[in-house]
Amino acid sequence: MKTTDVQQENKKIAMRVSVVSIIINIALSILKFVIGVLAHSGALISDAVHSASDVLSTFVVIVGVNVSSKEKDEGHQYGHDRLECVAAIFLAVILCLTGLGIGWAGIEKIIGANTSPLEVPGMLALVAAAISIVVKEWMYWYTRGAAKKINSGALQADAWHHRSDALSSIGSLVGIAGARLGYPILDPLAAVVIALMVIKVAFDIGKDSISKMLDTSVDKETEVEIRQLVAAYPKVEGIDDLRTRTFGSSFYVDLEIAMDGAMSLQAAHSIAEEIHDALEEKYPTLKHCMIHVNPAGNPKERDSLS
Repeated sequence: MKTTDVQQENKKIAMRVSVVSIIINIALSILKFVIGVLAHSGALISDAVHSASDVLSTFVVIVGVNVSSKEKDEGHQYGHDRLECVAAIFLAVILCLTGLGIGWAGIEKIIGANTSPLEVPGMLALVAAAISIVVKEWMYWYTRGAAKKINSGALQADAWHHRSDALSSIGSLVGIAGARLGYPILDPLAAVVIALMVIKVAFDIGKDSISKMLDTSVDKETEVEIRQLVAAYPKVEGIDDLRTRTFGSSFYVDLEIAMDGAMSLQAAHSIAEEIHDALEEKYPTLKHCMIHVNPAGNPKERDSLS
């Protein structure tokens, strides 16, 4: 499958997941807000706002995936892949701000617990929180599976936004149950713990996305596999240089191989072309592979002549 075909297929997967995410988040937001008001649960109302923020993050994913999958043009001859990393970083910021907001609200409630006792929420709020946990945890695994399949940082960030919402709902469940049992302090304490977890996830997503924008090399395992594949060709006498760099959800390979200097240019080109095609077939996310052929000998001597 060609790189452009892979990108289009990945785009379809991301769009399908995003549409499902938007529909479920809107439904959950309305459900939790209405029940939060009827059952006098401030925690559930806050949780509804959190679910609504997921709709915004999913729209960011849609924009990021659509723009990053655009074909290369005269002004962007290497394509637009890195814009997905930009979308993932933006989502990481949203996730971090969400965590800070949840944490600050929890701290304020802890500080003012003695002066502003919480109203005891109704039983319906517990049911709504439980439904939210199940649905959002399912959405996390559903989105995470798609993110891994297409190697999408933006979709991975959106998956963790679903997980943060599930954790927020757990906090709501604990807080509501605690309030009904006479321990309202459990709500804000749970919120602070959840906030720290959300902030940690936001940091990890942001770090990974920034790494992909800085031409970070592929992992060692992939590099070893590439070397083994190239070395398996009998006419290749050595690998003089191998450089890799990530480019959004894809990666590039710059390879220098050594072959018999007496070999014809046509024969050397044919072997290099075979290796090029084999690498692209093995790695669907390999966007571009540049292979340079050197005459066999001492690489250092060749370098000194260049």
